[in-house]
Formats: sequence, C-alpha cells, structure tokens
Amino acid sequence: MTTSAHRPASPAALAHRGFSREGAENTLDAFRAARDIGYEWIETDVNTTSDGVVLCFHDGTLDRVTGTTGSVSAMTWERISCERVAGVCGIPRLGDLLTQFPELKFNIDVKDEASVAALPRLLHELGATDRVRVTSFSESRRRRTLRRLRELTGEPVPTSSGKEGMRLLLACSWLGGPSWRIARRLAARWIEPFDTVQIPRRHRVRGGAELELVTPRFLDFAHRHGIAVHVWTVNETAEMAELLELGVDGIVTDRADLLAGLLEQRGQWPPPRV
Repeated sequence: MTTSAHRPASPAALAHRGFSREGAENTLDAFRAARDIGYEWIETDVNTTSDGVVLCFHDGTLDRVTGTTGSVSAMTWERISCERVAGVCGIPRLGDLLTQFPELKFNIDVKDEASVAALPRLLHELGATDRVRVTSFSESRRRRTLRRLRELTGEPVPTSSGKEGMRLLLACSWLGGPSWRIARRLAARWIEPFDTVQIPRRHRVRGGAELELVTPRFLDFAHRHGIAVHVWTVNETAEMAELLELGVDGIVTDRADLLAGLLEQRGQWPPPRV
C-alpha cells in the first residue's frame, strides 16, 4: 500500500453521537460512556425546538429513535423532554451537555435552520466556543452559523467543510497545481474557509461502483494546504488501521471501544490532553 508521508502523532478520535451499543445515540449516557473510555472529542448533531431550545438530536423528526412521530422544530422543549431514545434515555439539551462535561470538546453538525441562530447564541452565552468545531452538510447553514459566531465573539471558530467544500477540495486534488488557491478565491463568497474536511472513505456512484475518495493523492494535497482529514463513519478495526497507516488525521466511529483499543496498541491512547 502506498501511504502518505504525513503521520499525526495523536490522531483525532471522535465518538459518533457518543457511544452506545444499545442504540441510545446522542444521549447523556452515550456521551458519558465515550468520556469514560477516554475520548476528548464527541461528534454530535443539533436540532432546535419551536421555543428555541438546542437539542443534541440527529433527525428532524422523532420517528427513528423514539418510536413516536413528530417534527422537532414544531414541538416545545417541554413536549420533547418526555420522549425517550431507545426507550430509556431522554433527549439532552446541548446546554446541559456543555455544562455537565466541561472537559469534552464537541464536533457539532448543524442540522436545521433554527439552529443557525440558536446555536451561536448558546455557545456565546456559555463561553463554549473554544470547545467546539462547527460543521453542516448544508454550506449555507455552516456559513451563516460561523459568521454569526464571529459577530458575537470576534474570533474564528474551528470548522470542517460542508458538502460543497468537500467536493471542491476533491476536485482540486484531482486537478493539482494551483487549483485550490484559485478555487478558494473564486468560491470565497459561498464557501466559508475550513481547517478540516470530514469525508467518507468511499462514495457509491451510479451503477453501484464505489469511488475511493481517501487516497494518498488526496491526503497529500489536503495536508499541503493545511487541511486535516477525518474519515467517517469507520466501525471495523482493520479499516481503522488501514486509514491510520494511510495518514488520516482523525476517525469518526460508532465503535469508540474498538478505536480506543487500536490506538492504545499503537501507543496513541489516551489523547494527550485527557
């Protein structure tokens, strides 16, 4: 295997929605379990209620994880607080997460329109902007959230790319040369700068074939331009090991236990600041 010359001394390990083998994702129990294994970074998602409460919750509706129906954005916090994820755990407010786990950092995916305004306000009120990385699949939401955060704090916030930024970086890695410098300048109005790209290893294209995205060429290109590469969502130990040997900067996983065990074998666990 051809590998990147880049070798992070301590790859970022991100517990995807915390850690729960029982399906209780994005719950205080799941975040606590990841913390207890030694995780510093938690990947989570936010949706906001009709009365402006920012929740750690992936979907726009309750259906998949609670067994009930309804849109998060159409319900009050009082109504949603009665629901249970996987039948056992309540849906946490992001504010509770930030205050109960002051030692943790959070990679936050902005899932809905209401969070564009509510999330920056909450992070500013709690003084938590130095503990987060903000991202979104929607470049529009990512851009507006980051700009509002800068208005409130006057400081830049670490961020990973949205879908459009990821695609632009991939295209430029194939083109090579000065393509990224030119593309970044031309796209500056629509794509907010980013220091990290979070990307799947492969992408399924029409006809069922899979296109390899995380290649030595792509990694070298991203690293030359100061961009870290995190790969999601990797749940098999063998694939985690392959990606670490390839030179990725971080892995997002549902199997926080397996990734921690592998990094411990490599002498890279726990993270330096834990």
